[in-house]
Order: sequence, then structure tokens, then C-alpha cells
Amino acid sequence: MKFHRDVLKIDPERVSGVIEEFIRHNVERFYKRKGIVIGLSGGIDSAVAAALSVRALGVSRVSGLLLPERDSNPLSRVYGRTMAESLGIECSEVNITPVLESFGVYEKRDAVVRKIFPDLEPPYKFRLVLPQNLLDTDRLNIYHIEILNADGTTRRERLSQGDFLELMAANDIKQRTRMTQLYYEAERRYRVVCGTTNRPEAIQGFFVKYGDGGVDIEPIAPLYKNQVYQLGKFLGVPEEIMARTPSPDTYSFVVSDAEFYFCLPYDVLDLILYAIEHDVPQGEVAEALELRPDQVERAWKDLVRKRAATEPLRVFPPSPEITW
Repeated sequence: MKFHRDVLKIDPERVSGVIEEFIRHNVERFYKRKGIVIGLSGGIDSAVAAALSVRALGVSRVSGLLLPERDSNPLSRVYGRTMAESLGIECSEVNITPVLESFGVYEKRDAVVRKIFPDLEPPYKFRLVLPQNLLDTDRLNIYHIEILNADGTTRRERLSQGDFLELMAANDIKQRTRMTQLYYEAERRYRVVCGTTNRPEAIQGFFVKYGDGGVDIEPIAPLYKNQVYQLGKFLGVPEEIMARTPSPDTYSFVVSDAEFYFCLPYDVLDLILYAIEHDVPQGEVAEALELRPDQVERAWKDLVRKRAATEPLRVFPPSPEITW
């Protein structure tokens, strides 16, 4: 079959049924638990995973949890609650800011920001971004920090490896704190934690180990982002959530998934990932996506490198082989 833009089109009713059975089997037979707890981020992935969980188990066996913190986009809380209300599920909220403050997350992070911008005056917002010219230029994936000042002006500086690692170490504590809260709620209710990682995130390592990757089941992990949206439409996810730009939502200055990690829009990312996984010739991909061969080659190499670099995130921790 020739590669084309509609290669990811699914029968949403059939796929929904398969995932619903997966959820029922794992909750009831494998884990033998009473239901599901899911973090509602206000994005499409958690919305679809929650809707599938309700279809699989019923309203009374699914609980949503909102986990905002100081840097969260206010829309995340609003849309997360909107999704819970649309499903009719119980939804509680835990602001994790005090936990992060006790760990020194904001203090450690701000110390790096002030080192880079010693004359910076609060209030300000910041984010990390990668160069967005992946298709057109051979370049390294080196992060920059962008500052949004109170007057609307922006500043940008390249990050050293040490500063990047310091910022990411602080940032990832946010995801791991959310995981801890989710497991507290799940264990006291004798339920499982439902993950919300999609296929591009899973195979490209766009998740935090023992953070948003620390869950019991991953019902949408086989789905490309385009397929998540197809299910979202089928399941009746509210339009404002469907239209929202995907974001990691861990920085005070809003940043998209493409700006922070993938460097490609999902409609291109999905199809090139599919082509890599199914050994589609790059020439066919370029023709179908109306891209130049050199553009496809750059994206292809970048995605292959990211998958290889993040392989340790997808495997059980290594242990020695001992024979007795």
C-alpha cells in the first residue's frame, strides 16, 4: 500500500472497543482493583483516556484529579474540570505548589535563571525551547531559555549543559510529585493509576521516568496523536479541549510540545514516525507530505536519534544475570 496522509485513519468505534476491553481486563483481572484514578491536565490525551475509562468501567469507578502548581496555565485547571463535568465523574484537586516549595524547586530553578539574566527584574515568565528550523537546517538540539518580561518583551539565551540539567532536574520533580499524589489517591481507593502517554511521546521519550511515565496502565500508548484526536471527536470531548495546543505545561511562559521537544507539528511528526516504524521509503514520505527529500531526511534522523537516546526510559531497570 502506498504511503499517504490518511494512513493513520482509524475506525474509532472499533478502536474504542479494543481499548475499553483492555482497561476492563487490566483493572479487574490483572490488578484486581475497583477502578481508576486519572490526572486531568486539561489536554486531549487525558480527556480521551478518561472518557475511555468511563466507557469501560462506568462513571462511579473513575476519579479525576487536578494537580495544579504555581507555573500551571490556568486553562489546565478549567479544562480539566470541564472534562470531569462532561463525563460526570468525581474530581478533586490538590495544589502541589507547597510540596514543590518545600523541595526548593522554584528556588533552585530561579537561581539558574538569575545567573543567566543577572539584571532580570520580577515579575517574569520563562520557558525552554529548541530551534524550530529542523526541516530546513542541519543543527544540534541545544536548548535556549526564553524570558517574557512584564512589559511583553522577550529575551533569549543559549543554555549550557549544566544549566539545562539543573533546570530539568527541578522541572521533573513536578511530574514525580504528581505521580505521588495520584498513587496516594489510587491506593486509598484500591484503584489503579491510568496513564495518558500517546505513541509519539512513548517512542520518543517525551515523558518523565517515575513521573507521568509512572502509571499502571497506558491505554492510549498505541495511538498516534492524530488518532487520539479522532477518538476525541468520537467520544465527544469538549471542543475547547480538542482545539487546545498540546503543551507540557510545566513552565510559566506557555510552550508547545513542538517548541519544547518535537520541533515538528503533530500532523508531520505522526506520519514520519509511522514511516520510520513501517520502513516506508523516504521518497514516498516526501511526496505524500509535499516536503523536500532533504527535509524528510533531517526529521527522520532527528527522530531516530531521540528514540535511541531515550531507550533506557522504556525498559525495566537493568539487573545482573546470576546463575546458581
